[in-house]
Amino acid sequence: MTTQPDHGHELIPRPERTPEAVRVALARIAPHRLGEMEQHKEQALAAAILDGKIGHLQHWLTHWQMQVEIERRPDLHARHQTALAALNSTSSKDDPAFRTAVDDIRAVETEALQAVSA
Repeated sequence: MTTQPDHGHELIPRPERTPEAVRVALARIAPHRLGEMEQHKEQALAAAILDGKIGHLQHWLTHWQMQVEIERRPDLHARHQTALAALNSTSSKDDPAFRTAVDDIRAVETEALQAVSA
């Protein structure tokens, strides 16, 4: 048995790695993103059919597991929203704050990916 790190309050338990479980979890914590998830799924499915590789669908599922992880954990969600706001307040890619915000977003996404990959 492994010990999960304590991240404080989690809105819902981490869903299983199935499309339906991830969709249900997203519907509970961020229902406004279901359309985005469905559109992304259709793109991944079309790409998988076009080139005959399931990797597009695996990437889609991993991406949405990460999104659910960010949404279900207030600590990650707050960091992600702060970084997005900082990114959106920059005037160009040359703005030093741009690189910092991108790095912060990547750090949140990396943490979420590690959590769902464990």
